[in-house]
Amino acid sequence: MSFMPFFGDQAGLAAHQLKGLQWTVRHAYEGSDFYRQRLHQAGAAPEDIQSLKDLQRLPFTTAEDLRVGYPFPLLSVPLTDVVRIHASSGTTGKRKVLAYTQKDIDDWAHMFARCYQMAGLTRADRVQIAVGYGVWTAGAGFQAGCERFGALALPVGPGNLEMQCQFLLDFQTTVICCTSSMALLLAEELTRRGLLGQVKLNKVIYGSERTSQAMRQRIAQGLGAELFDIPGLTELYGPGTGLECAAHAGIHYWADYYILEVLDPETLQPVEPGQTGEMVVTTLCKEAAPLIRYRTRDLTRLLPGDCACGNLLPRHDRILGRSDDMIKFRAVNIYPGQIDHVLSAGQGVGSEYQVILEHGEDGRDYMTVKVERAPEGRAGEDPALAAAIAKRVKDTILVSAKVEIVDYGSLPRSERKSQRVFDRRFA
Repeated sequence: MSFMPFFGDQAGLAAHQLKGLQWTVRHAYEGSDFYRQRLHQAGAAPEDIQSLKDLQRLPFTTAEDLRVGYPFPLLSVPLTDVVRIHASSGTTGKRKVLAYTQKDIDDWAHMFARCYQMAGLTRADRVQIAVGYGVWTAGAGFQAGCERFGALALPVGPGNLEMQCQFLLDFQTTVICCTSSMALLLAEELTRRGLLGQVKLNKVIYGSERTSQAMRQRIAQGLGAELFDIPGLTELYGPGTGLECAAHAGIHYWADYYILEVLDPETLQPVEPGQTGEMVVTTLCKEAAPLIRYRTRDLTRLLPGDCACGNLLPRHDRILGRSDDMIKFRAVNIYPGQIDHVLSAGQGVGSEYQVILEHGEDGRDYMTVKVERAPEGRAGEDPALAAAIAKRVKDTILVSAKVEIVDYGSLPRSERKSQRVFDRRFA
């Protein structure tokens, strides 16, 4: 069974998107007081949507709208039609809660099964799911998609390295789904225990955090597995809204389920393909809590041209950071993804680093970048390595930073998302 859509060509996809956009605007207008009021304020009505260009006439939706509408924001169906809710993992204020109808759940499972298919899995694969369960979308999404696809699901959950290692051995797991931080931790633990030659892992499907190229390489080498980046956010069903294909040239996103715009986060105007901007999404068939031009705050870029894998679905780059994660340092705007890029561009470094911002007694701000030495690196080369990194930071990001090289494995590891930026200037 194939989970991939067939439209024939780009014109067929565009026609599908227009039909879905028209349905979504009318559905939201008729079912949601919030959307009806927001559309009236924008001077837009369902009958105005005659082409995909009319998308730009529609108002934006934000995370704040979800918080204000708590506990059932954007609800566009009777509450009796809602069969499940999921919430974001936010730690401040009210969580972003999204409702799902049975059709929403089914659509999400179908999208996720498509991810497993694109990664090249078969029904013979054994999939160890090492992500969070509960109100989070991660565990439920990975498991439902795996079951819809037809592979064996091992719902282990996050953390618990002892159990993770035992299941890898006992069940001969072939695929693990986790954060990149968890994958790195697992690679190091298997190496420490001398178990790498006894496991059968060949694929890692990872997501939930921005990951540098250096970290990807370290995980791939450590586990002897192929990596697939999976995007997703609670507001847009959850994880599984696209996947990196076997060509590893970006992420194919499911354009038959949502429209993706990439906009300048300041002007909210479209950027050219290949340029970085903020992801803005509009769903095409989501019933309980449809999204109309929802500002995700995730940064990426559309990738033009055809993919070598042959799939005609469009692509975006891996998530490069968040527009609200920008650091202002000495009048320069810096995104953490830029530091990832600088560190990945050179040799001799490990996968973990920390950026520490502090306010000095002289009234100036200072940046320290702590970088792990590569496992095969030598301490005697640290001064030259630190100088090379500092120069790349200066040349690329246009700021000065003190670079400290530390032993491999000395920076904290996490079974979930790793924190790498510490801004102590306002503490």
